[in-house]
Amino acid sequence: MLSWLGAKLVRHNMKELNAGNVKPTLRMDARDVELTFPGPSSFSGVYKGKKEIQTWLERFVRIGVQIFADEVILKGLPWRQTVCVRGHDYVDSPEGERVYENRYVIWGQLRWGKLKRYEVYEDTHKPVELDEWLARHEQRLTAA
Repeated sequence: MLSWLGAKLVRHNMKELNAGNVKPTLRMDARDVELTFPGPSSFSGVYKGKKEIQTWLERFVRIGVQIFADEVILKGLPWRQTVCVRGHDYVDSPEGERVYENRYVIWGQLRWGKLKRYEVYEDTHKPVELDEWLARHEQRLTAA
């Protein structure tokens, strides 16, 4: 039952992200939340606090990343929960060409319903390839 409820919330927030709304995702974050995105891409780093994560998410939606949760596991007691999301994401160019596609796992810890920290695991070479495409096209995407 807990995983079912978690999946409903995660999928709702991802649907909102896909539509360009970062607020539902940010509402789940604790003030001192920490996001770790490994790898050598422009998305990579350790982001601390809602403001840094908001900036990261706003770029995420501005370039058109579409993200989907294929499976969500939520376990634990309210004061110490673990969430695991396995899914896929992609970016299509304005012309409809798929320029990025990846699978991911997000592993996170929650306290009293707020995300304290989470890490994204995916093929770290693919975001570097997306960076190369964005170097030629991001200004056009963000000007709209």
